[in-house]
Amino acid sequence: MKELAVLNRDPLQGNDWPGFVPSFSAMKILSLRDKDGKLRAQLDIDGGNHSLLWSLFGSDTTYSKKKCNYGSILSPKAQLAGDIHGAPPGSFVSQLAEIMAGIKTTQKMAEFWLQVVAELRRLWNEGQPIPWLPIDDNPDLQYCLLHQRLQVINCCIARKKRHLAALKMLDSGNVEDDPNNKDQVTYPVSETWAQNLNTIAPALYAKTKTGELVPRLGVLHPAENLTMLETGEPVFSPIIQEGPVLTEDLIRETEELILRTGSVGAGCSQLLSDMQAFKAANPGCILEDFVRWYSPPDWSEVEADHLSDETSAKDDVSSRRGRLSSRMQSKGNLWQELWESAKPIPAAKQAPLFDEDLAGESTLSYLEEIAPSDFFEQLFIVAVSNGKSFYHVHF
Repeated sequence: MKELAVLNRDPLQGNDWPGFVPSFSAMKILSLRDKDGKLRAQLDIDGGNHSLLWSLFGSDTTYSKKKCNYGSILSPKAQLAGDIHGAPPGSFVSQLAEIMAGIKTTQKMAEFWLQVVAELRRLWNEGQPIPWLPIDDNPDLQYCLLHQRLQVINCCIARKKRHLAALKMLDSGNVEDDPNNKDQVTYPVSETWAQNLNTIAPALYAKTKTGELVPRLGVLHPAENLTMLETGEPVFSPIIQEGPVLTEDLIRETEELILRTGSVGAGCSQLLSDMQAFKAANPGCILEDFVRWYSPPDWSEVEADHLSDETSAKDDVSSRRGRLSSRMQSKGNLWQELWESAKPIPAAKQAPLFDEDLAGESTLSYLEEIAPSDFFEQLFIVAVSNGKSFYHVHF
């Protein structure tokens, strides 16, 4: 894309991309519609890139799923964006496609795109989410790769915020937002720490088998109807590390690696991380406690009166009103080995399983170095899908 931006002539004139550029030019018919006369006026202004950037980054860009997807107005047949791998109407990529369609030459399009990437990098460095996108959703695989990649950036920003909040919680025990910071963005989790603070506060310590009180670390909320088998203390669900943020191309690469090498290393790392977080949140716990919380099908409840003396002598798990599944009791079971090596470390203090900084920088490099043919093809598909959606809404 950089090479295209510094060309002395427009590739359109040399027909460098035969059969494709005419299709991209057709985006103007789909994009420059009566609904957006304001945009047309901006495009007629020489050197109007600042106003175009403002329309993407500087205006009221609060994301609304209803706004970006036209809510329930569209019939299922009209929702082509996902079917043809486009982008949600009204999303960042959708807005970008409309703007690009009004720029006259591919060289100027490339120049504008590099300015967009520079602004994206500024937002990334400042920890600000990209507008017109969800602030904390995993990439939606039904849409184009460009849309997915931008979602990766927002997701990584949100995770970095959560990680800092978790560290602050461990250090101070206070998870509430700063009431004096009016510009902060809230990054929700399935169970917010603020909602559970009152429940957690009275039970920050657990009594071990020896009667010692040990602090619970990295607690999220109490686990429902579970107590530790050896101590009788309530089981708490820990905050665990989140899995990797993957776009469709990275998922494909991961699957090919597993098929080629048979490696399951990533799965073991996640399991070990979760075990360590569980131990930190539940001092005095044993493997059976973790299995009951993490993989209930691998634990079966058994009445103590129905257990034979032979079984009780051979396996003291029986005296705890149940037993592990056969696979969990088999010799050399991976879960047993990982549990023995797991140390009580809360997720926020563990080595990260997914490097948000690396993922964000890699995504920005991808956006900066994307091949023009790939870039314009994706924008064309987005314009087609959004043009069709607009037709169904208004006609």
